Amino acid sequence: MDKIIVKGARENNLKNVDIELPKNKLIVMTGVSGSGKSSLAFDTIFAEGQRRYVESLSAYARQFIGNTEKPDVDSIEGLSPSISIDQKTTNKNPRSTVGTITEIYDFLRLLFARIGVPYCPNHHIPIKSQSIEEMTNKVMEFEEGTKLEILAPVVHGEKGTHKDLFDDLRKEGYSRVRVNGEIYSLDDEITLEKNKKDNIDVVVDRVVVKDSERGRIFESIETSTHLANGKVVLHIIGGEEIVMSEHYACIHCNYSIPELEPRLFSFNSPYGACPDCKGLGTKLKISEDLIIPNKEKSLNQNALLGYTIENNVHRTTIEAVCEKYGIDMNVPVKEIPKEKLDILLYGSKEPIEIKYVAKNGNVRFMNDYFEGAIPNLERRHLETTSAWTREWLEMFMVETDCSTCHGTRLQDSVLSIYINNKNIYDMTTMSIRELRDFLRTLKLTPEEENISRLLLTEIDNRLSFLVNVGLEYLTLHRPAGSLSGGESQRIRLATQIGSKLSGVLYVLDEPSIGLHQKDNEKLIRSLEEMRDLGNTLIVVEHDEDTMRAADYLVDIGPGAGEEGGTVVAAGTPEEVMNNRNSLTGRYLAGLEKIEVPKKRRKGNGKFLEVVKAEEHNLKKINVKFPLGKFICVTGVSGSGKSSLVNEILYKTLAKEIYHSKDLPGKCKEVKGLENVDKVVMISQDAIGRTPRSNPATYVGVFDDIRDLYATTKESKMHGYDKGRFSFNVKGGRCEACWGDGVKKIEMHFLPDVYVPCDVCHGKRYNKETLEIKFKGKNISEVLDMRVSEAVKFFENVPKIKRKLDVLMDVGLTYITLGQSAPTLSGGEAGRVKLAKELQKKATGKSVFILDEPTTGLHTEDIKKLLVILNRIVDNGDTVIVIEHNLDVIKVADYIIDLGPDGGIGGGTVVATGTPEEVSKCENSYTGEWLKKVLKK
Repeated sequence: MDKIIVKGARENNLKNVDIELPKNKLIVMTGVSGSGKSSLAFDTIFAEGQRRYVESLSAYARQFIGNTEKPDVDSIEGLSPSISIDQKTTNKNPRSTVGTITEIYDFLRLLFARIGVPYCPNHHIPIKSQSIEEMTNKVMEFEEGTKLEILAPVVHGEKGTHKDLFDDLRKEGYSRVRVNGEIYSLDDEITLEKNKKDNIDVVVDRVVVKDSERGRIFESIETSTHLANGKVVLHIIGGEEIVMSEHYACIHCNYSIPELEPRLFSFNSPYGACPDCKGLGTKLKISEDLIIPNKEKSLNQNALLGYTIENNVHRTTIEAVCEKYGIDMNVPVKEIPKEKLDILLYGSKEPIEIKYVAKNGNVRFMNDYFEGAIPNLERRHLETTSAWTREWLEMFMVETDCSTCHGTRLQDSVLSIYINNKNIYDMTTMSIRELRDFLRTLKLTPEEENISRLLLTEIDNRLSFLVNVGLEYLTLHRPAGSLSGGESQRIRLATQIGSKLSGVLYVLDEPSIGLHQKDNEKLIRSLEEMRDLGNTLIVVEHDEDTMRAADYLVDIGPGAGEEGGTVVAAGTPEEVMNNRNSLTGRYLAGLEKIEVPKKRRKGNGKFLEVVKAEEHNLKKINVKFPLGKFICVTGVSGSGKSSLVNEILYKTLAKEIYHSKDLPGKCKEVKGLENVDKVVMISQDAIGRTPRSNPATYVGVFDDIRDLYATTKESKMHGYDKGRFSFNVKGGRCEACWGDGVKKIEMHFLPDVYVPCDVCHGKRYNKETLEIKFKGKNISEVLDMRVSEAVKFFENVPKIKRKLDVLMDVGLTYITLGQSAPTLSGGEAGRVKLAKELQKKATGKSVFILDEPTTGLHTEDIKKLLVILNRIVDNGDTVIVIEHNLDVIKVADYIIDLGPDGGIGGGTVVATGTPEEVSKCENSYTGEWLKKVLKK
């Protein structure tokens, strides 16, 4: 069958949808937010494909996966095995990196184990292993009659008398040993009682006179290496010493490493991981800035947090230290000389006498070194068994690079193994494109080339796939948890391209998120490549270029929620464009559009200025943000936008205004902070991680709804207060599921599964609470209402309606009030946050920062969002948006374009000014695409 035939799809808001989709084609599903695109693509077609696959497995395998429910659809014919590639970030595990999730790091480990060259870190020379045969040949090079010693180190730096060792050596026929350089005869009893506490080195001596008896020399070396665990020292009497080893060892010193194998290069294995940070590369450290946030205060005013002077022991200790070193406890901390402040923070170098007086009058004297506030807090963090104490101490801590491995995660011995002067860490810090180019130009011996050919081909293929989906700026060292949803999705997409499967149905969720138009062309080519392998691709997408490249375009709508759920148009992009009922078609045909403003705002004349920004790839740039304007920060993926706006500007403002513990990114200073009194970050992070979190609780409207239910006649009769209608406290909630409405089933090595509570059936409340009604609806039924329904239902309750109106304004008409937070997309979560902030009164000195707010939005929804953002700016506040969407960029008052490329090729300011000014910049990729849009 060459079609996928769907009949009677009713999942979520779908209205009995029938549709035929061509197989082995690139199919794009579009429509306004909440129209039902994902319900058809993911919740119906993919879910049914997955269910059929699970049912084909054995009963044993199904027990680990659980039962998968059949979606609400009459039938689907022509389904292929299905793979979903969505926007969920890959892994929050701090041990996961881009290298590990793409498996490229595994291939690199194997490459280094096969052709890596170890170097001695002390003498900077290559070291290698030798067979017994090679060692014998070395001895045979000397003239006949030369006196040699084969020294076998059997004990190195160990305490004890070693009596058993000496007994064993006597039995094996040895006559003498060296202990810490002194020669002892084994014919005598060796007593090391006096050295019991010292570190002992024991070396077995075997004197060999070089003669023609090769077999005798071979046997001497073989026995000695056996004793010394593979390593011996060849000593020419009166001359040099040469280290010889079956393992890798330096010929000049005791440095050696075990046999090269892949696990040696893994930071997730004890064989390769840094012993201090256990391969994490980071450690939590107490921050000076966080334990002394206000240097205007004195020690007597409790300036030193975490070491409070209200604690009698702390106060006595601090007073004794201050008296000893002449520190005035009444002056602001900023006036205490650094060398004296360091004693308080890091400890004393000499003992201090301290007199402790207990509450009962008992006196105790101590004469000891002062530990220091920072070592004290770090020790307590390490030793405590209290989760509360650990959490409290972490308020004063920041994550810093491990001081032992400096963030490399690996042991020094691993970092001393090179291929063409690069160790494995060096390679993981290169951008994907740099690494690919480097590996393509390796200078190898014919033997190394033969060994590594297949490995290098496999690595090159995987790196090329990542370049082709616009991720050339990433490094293999980058933590997986720091990837955006779009980046994570494209990594999985690259992995699937590499697998070269055919006959598969792939369902993708907005793969273009976070991509500049320049990189979008590469992504479309990658999708076409997957299709040409004989696969069917269903892509939920709003990107215009992707829609135009589709073989088949499906427009779901016409509206959101109850007003959506039907197929408005389906066919080639040209056929959809000719369908006047299709909102998407009208936008594609140019009949609908977002207008370019006739004039740009001039702002209030004040600025925020970032001076010499050098976080990540930023190249000491100076950037001015004019206040009172709608500002867009643009540039290709990896150009430095997030580093500049999120890491430096936002974190500096948050630290200045709210005393945030997050340390800002690296820059000399940020000027103009006095011009801002509030900063709001609207990111795509979830509004909560459990089913308890929902839009109604987040924006605060649920408090008002509970107040309303508590004032009903029935509530007053039963004596119910506001708390009765909370699903977070005991009383009115269902106790079987603790008010979650669902029960979590832990799936061990698979993601947790949530199933409806079998007592309340997902209603969250007990029977008595559900009997209380307002206008015929109980509290659970209100939570199940869509925002558009709730606005009508509460139209006569101004306090509630006002908050719901804001959710309507940001385009969230279709979500339910009690919708579980984990089910909201990143774009929806961002708009819920925006709705919460829009309820607050404008100050005229606020800065709103939004990171790709158009994620998941149809052009019609973007038009509505722009109305909101422009309203904020018209009130005198400033909006700063990181964005790739040209419809947003073209309406901005001011653009800051970074680049020109990603990674090491980015980090500079390419252009600034109005969209018209940036479009004239020849070096700007954004300007090049903007020019086309402004011409339209």
